[in-house]
Amino acid sequence: MQRISSLLLVLTFLIPAALAGADIPPTHDRAALDKFIAAHVDRTLTPPLSFLYGGRPSAGLIKSWPATTDVKTVGAKTIRTTVYTDPATKLRVTVVTTTYADFPAVEWVARLKNGGSSDTPIIENVQACDTIFADRPAGDAVLYRALGSGAVRADFGPVQDALAVGAEVVFGPAGGRSSDTSALPFFNIASDGAGIMAAVGWSGRWTAVVKRPAPRSIGLKTGMTATRFKLHPGEEVRTPSVALVFWKAPDRLAGHNLFRRFLLAHHAPAAAKRTDLLPLAAGVGFGGPTPCNEYMCATESYALAAIDRLRQFGIEPEACWIDAGWYENATKYWWSGVGSWRVNKTNFPRGLKPVTDAAKAWGGKKFVLWFEPERVYEGTLIDREHPEWITKLPNNPNRLFNLGDPAALRWLIDDISGTLKSEGVTIYRQDFNFDPAPYWKAMDAPDRIGIAEIKHTEGLYAFWDGLLAAVPGLLIDNCASGGRRIDLETVSRSVPLWRTDYNYWEPNGYQCHTYGLQLYLPWSGTGNGDPHKYAFRSSMGGAVVTGWEMNAAFPVALGQAAMAEYREIRPYLLCDFYPLTEYGTGDEIWSAMQWDRPEERDGIILAFRRPAAPVDATVVKPHGLDPEADYQVSFEDYGIAVIKTGRELGQGLGLKIPEAPGSLLIRYRRVR
Repeated sequence: MQRISSLLLVLTFLIPAALAGADIPPTHDRAALDKFIAAHVDRTLTPPLSFLYGGRPSAGLIKSWPATTDVKTVGAKTIRTTVYTDPATKLRVTVVTTTYADFPAVEWVARLKNGGSSDTPIIENVQACDTIFADRPAGDAVLYRALGSGAVRADFGPVQDALAVGAEVVFGPAGGRSSDTSALPFFNIASDGAGIMAAVGWSGRWTAVVKRPAPRSIGLKTGMTATRFKLHPGEEVRTPSVALVFWKAPDRLAGHNLFRRFLLAHHAPAAAKRTDLLPLAAGVGFGGPTPCNEYMCATESYALAAIDRLRQFGIEPEACWIDAGWYENATKYWWSGVGSWRVNKTNFPRGLKPVTDAAKAWGGKKFVLWFEPERVYEGTLIDREHPEWITKLPNNPNRLFNLGDPAALRWLIDDISGTLKSEGVTIYRQDFNFDPAPYWKAMDAPDRIGIAEIKHTEGLYAFWDGLLAAVPGLLIDNCASGGRRIDLETVSRSVPLWRTDYNYWEPNGYQCHTYGLQLYLPWSGTGNGDPHKYAFRSSMGGAVVTGWEMNAAFPVALGQAAMAEYREIRPYLLCDFYPLTEYGTGDEIWSAMQWDRPEERDGIILAFRRPAAPVDATVVKPHGLDPEADYQVSFEDYGIAVIKTGRELGQGLGLKIPEAPGSLLIRYRRVR
């Protein structure tokens, strides 16, 4: 790395913005981004993080430490690596910052390494982001955020906090999974006509603090919930990652859509960039009657018959799915076998390969298989053979597999990637059904608080990266009791195909989840147990998992029509998103949502009259339309098409659904 002057560094940061300045979209707040860069990249100032080191604030230390900087460009990214070194203790703080030529975005992550020969002083209260944004608009300010997933109808429900001068809002997940119950780590700090979208990349416990200390300033602080540790010689740890996207527009939804586009461009796994690569999946191994549960009673013959039955009736998914229960287990309950990732040869005497081969032979269908590798139940294979890799709690049969142990991590990558390849699995489904925080706490000494969580979280990323490298074309499904581990790092590697464990197949709750999560994350999936239009449309997202059993009562024609309609409108579901009605979890309301494709000048609206809604009509105001243009508006369910100007549509589009519950699919396209 080369040492460069402060002036050169600032100029280097400003070059991408200047190059993009010839055609900056109106929602891109490049000026605010440039201010942030100038304030937090020059090594003579403080980088956008903080910690206490030996009881002293890093802000008073780090700017005096010698530093080196390296800059490189990869496509639209400019990546800058600055290393600060404490001359006395040899602590090295490496800050890797990425800016983008195509988005007004900046993100960073830091690593702390002990380069000395003895333990460091105590490092505590590590904040990955600790900054004040000055010169913000002086008008009203609001923090728009969302709940996490807690298996309730209100999962991902929107939350608004007014930011009066002097206000402070503190939020974070309920436990050790990053989007558990109380908070999603994506949020929008909106002022008068401008704002900052923020994302936290940490798959454990995090806390964010947003405050407004003065009329024209906003403060943001975020980091792990608890850190107080020393580093041993040669030891290195990382902080959470943070991303900021600066936007300007009269409508704060422009900020949400700019953030969604940023995620798609620079963080989405390859399959999430195209909706047709995310699976419309079908379960093929249902559990059966009591005492069966989940897929405990699935067998090779049943799964093969289920595939054959779907094919026989023209119900053609893109992936077949077997969930929990396919592995060795001494009891009748799926959870007691986690930790023995060996195929149950009683039910699958030839392994899973005959089933995955049948799916592949059926037009190249993919195959989803469930694992929960971080949980080890007492008496299972890993518990018996590798007790050194697990952490136990008193009177608890669940153990935590230690992803922070290098030997354990290597073994798990090899073991599970080997199973995926030998069994023909193309979509790896990882669940995580218990809170790791108590285990991390038990592992930490008083002068090592946070270390177990850091190493486990780093191990998770290394594990997923290892699987992706070992199994070409693999898609990772991120499940943690539903969507309890959604954050910037996990969505960069995976797709939440089952975003909530809320009451399976219940359509009104699914509408609520779509409304909340689509404001931040374009790609996610949920389940469907009923092909009727109201229920199936309520499940539509980046992916759908059907739980259809082809018995005598199943409406085959409806199933075929539902899949056909989904495939037609699926390309819209990654595009700009606008809620058209107020959010509500009750059954007495209407819910309507719009997906707009400005590049193609078309879009769709999905509207739902819930079962107890007393009125059969409502009015919505679509977004993103040219007031001077003409649009053909097609009411798909009624076979009616009308021509309206964008101005007329912006003033209100009347919808009518005679039945409750009922739904409407509306398509529009610009014709002049």
